[in-house]
Amino acid sequence: MLFSIIIPLYNRPQEIKELLETLTRQTYKQFEVLVIEDGSKDDAEEIVKSFSGKLDVHYFKKHNEGQGFTRNFGFERAKGDYFVIFDSDCLIPENYLEVVNQHLQTNWLDAYGGPDDAHSSFTPVQKAISYSMTSPFTTGGIRGNKKGIGQFHPRSFNMGVSRKVWETVGGFIITRSGEDIEYSIRIHSAGFKIGLIPDAKVYHKRRTNFLQFYKQLHFFGRARINVYKFFPQELKWVHFFPALFSLGIAVTLILNVFYLPLGIAFDIIYVIFTLLIFFHGWLKNKTLKVAFLSVIAAFTQLIAYGLGFMQDFWKRVILKRS
Repeated sequence: MLFSIIIPLYNRPQEIKELLETLTRQTYKQFEVLVIEDGSKDDAEEIVKSFSGKLDVHYFKKHNEGQGFTRNFGFERAKGDYFVIFDSDCLIPENYLEVVNQHLQTNWLDAYGGPDDAHSSFTPVQKAISYSMTSPFTTGGIRGNKKGIGQFHPRSFNMGVSRKVWETVGGFIITRSGEDIEYSIRIHSAGFKIGLIPDAKVYHKRRTNFLQFYKQLHFFGRARINVYKFFPQELKWVHFFPALFSLGIAVTLILNVFYLPLGIAFDIIYVIFTLLIFFHGWLKNKTLKVAFLSVIAAFTQLIAYGLGFMQDFWKRVILKRS
């Protein structure tokens, strides 16, 4: 099976260099790589071309359209039997394609997703963010988890689709703001088999500081409402949790000023949650620093997602604005 690895790129030359380095070490060799520069000002042409002797790599430039339509650009030019999508801020374990190939040979999937993890080289903040996005105590726990709520939806940082899916369903119809979830739902609705390959993990850097992380998760909260506009049935109760968490903090602050006894009861709930995150993060990462940062990451994630969710729920669901 020939895999076509498709990577949209926007102003991140150093990231693509690190990703391509990991691909040179793949134990399964039947693959090509398509790097599509999405209107970058700081392009990576020279970096990508330096790998031409190590990888079957193809470099393209196009005007800026966003990651979804840039992946479509790659689909149209790919030669493989199966398309694999990575974000440029991922590092790929050397056995990744071998794991995927073996799984598809024994348990075929028309589309798949895989989990993400923190690499030992990541900064403490990146490890904390990775923990937050995969923790059972935050909404991140449903990502890359076979026991998630409802149908499993692969995420585009680590996702694969067969050529047949592309030829039947087409590509992304929105370029950002929940485009991967919408695509997954459409693939499933067309009757194709989607699933998780638990061992097909990638190391996902995500953001390097909490301000960037806040902005990203605020956008994710808004994106959930965008998906709802396409598929109302896909809005689950769990998606409201960050909004309730954020509202709960506001209520707690008000009660602490105007009705302290009840405020203390709410305080205890948030203290317990904080301790759960701290000790679980400590257990997972083995360092107190990352455990402390994991608390900040978890609160940042839930508040940012919750505020973004509420913002677009109010505008697009209650007020019915475009």
